[in-house]
Amino acid sequence: MSNRIGSYPRVRVSGGGSGVVSQAGAVLLVETVRKAGLEAEVSAALAPWRKPRAVHDPGKILLDLAVAVALGGDCLADVAMLRAEPAVFGPVASDPTVSRLVDTLAAAGSRALAAIRSARAEVRERVWKLAGDAAPDAGGEVVVDIDGVLVLAHSEKEHAAKTWKKTFGHHPLFAFVDHGPDGSGEPVAGLLRPGNAGSNTAADHIETTRLALAQLPKKYRRGRRTLIRTDSGGGTRKFLNWLTARGRWLSYSVGMTITDAVHAAVLLIPASAWTPAVEPDGKVRDGAWVAELAGDVLTGWPKGMRLIVRKERPHPGAQLRFTDTDGMRLTCFATNTTGTPIAQLELRHRQRARAEDRISAARDTGLRNLPLHDAAQNQLWLEIVQLALDLLAWMPMLALPGPARRWEPKRLRLRLFSAAAQLVTTGRRRYLRLARHWPWTNAITSAFERLSALPNPG
Repeated sequence: MSNRIGSYPRVRVSGGGSGVVSQAGAVLLVETVRKAGLEAEVSAALAPWRKPRAVHDPGKILLDLAVAVALGGDCLADVAMLRAEPAVFGPVASDPTVSRLVDTLAAAGSRALAAIRSARAEVRERVWKLAGDAAPDAGGEVVVDIDGVLVLAHSEKEHAAKTWKKTFGHHPLFAFVDHGPDGSGEPVAGLLRPGNAGSNTAADHIETTRLALAQLPKKYRRGRRTLIRTDSGGGTRKFLNWLTARGRWLSYSVGMTITDAVHAAVLLIPASAWTPAVEPDGKVRDGAWVAELAGDVLTGWPKGMRLIVRKERPHPGAQLRFTDTDGMRLTCFATNTTGTPIAQLELRHRQRARAEDRISAARDTGLRNLPLHDAAQNQLWLEIVQLALDLLAWMPMLALPGPARRWEPKRLRLRLFSAAAQLVTTGRRRYLRLARHWPWTNAITSAFERLSALPNPG
């Protein structure tokens, strides 16, 4: 009787190989950095912090950290995977040099953060122009989603505190530009806050919106072409007054709390005033209706505000709240958009749920844990995470067609970035030859060709 050898082939393993590059698909991120002009902008922005006779440029070090995070790294030391592949990523600073730069930039505080953010804003405008019809402003409007995220801390870090979910850590606010149903989204603000920071703190929402607007092309920093969406955490008078202040005039779609006054007003809505909710394909949403409230419930709120309520049959097993009525789950939101059917406005607000996907992607891209101790260092880490997420949004927007543009970071790493290649030098040129049998080799090579065909930054 023969001995069973198992389902997997038996191989021998040894070191000493050469001419092989791991994480070869990350060349797509490197080419995105080059075509976007990101390296030049960040290097120029961080020039004041470059020491005389320094071997490594601060901008390159920061971008190396961002690329490492985009590839799945979650601490400063993970830049080592780039250092191991100089043929693709060039010279990479040592761990002590990286740590010293992070300490230096953290000590510089708002000056360093402003420099990094200014560089990102300049590059973002260029990338959107390169993307053309695939850009998030192709329809003439920009949608910015603001949402909070809990980041757990497993040690005593500065400003870590108990959260509203009875965990321990931080409660940053993030803002993302929505790319719509055909894309993902990109971060435009990340505000580090203590774990006990409130969900509906107007000052924090205003500061996050300021940071987000500064990242947009100038024509979208004011006016109705920019829509700010939030959950009920943004439903405060102070925040809405700020959004609609003279000279700002922003559009908004903000979740609101069901107060006793709102609940009483809902009970007075006649059956004929309820309109069926709709799905993105235009079909009626089963078991959901919307209506607009008026009267005293709008007293004291900004002029032009509309309050729209939705009632919907809860999912099986869902527990009703005190504010629900007649077995229906009630939610409401405020907006200042006119000339659009309320069912379409409710659908637009419901699509704010895509921000949850952006937060999930951020958790998979360095945000699951803040690796440093000081708050200033971790705020800088949030900037690095945003740079990484920028690259993970810009590369598909510029180079991946169809459904591949919606791939989340985990899938990009598994299918594209993790591909290995053979490094060949011929005719004084270096080539990465990807494995012919790898299922996504054509996707990588086609994406690289699209990036290469883009014009170089001026």
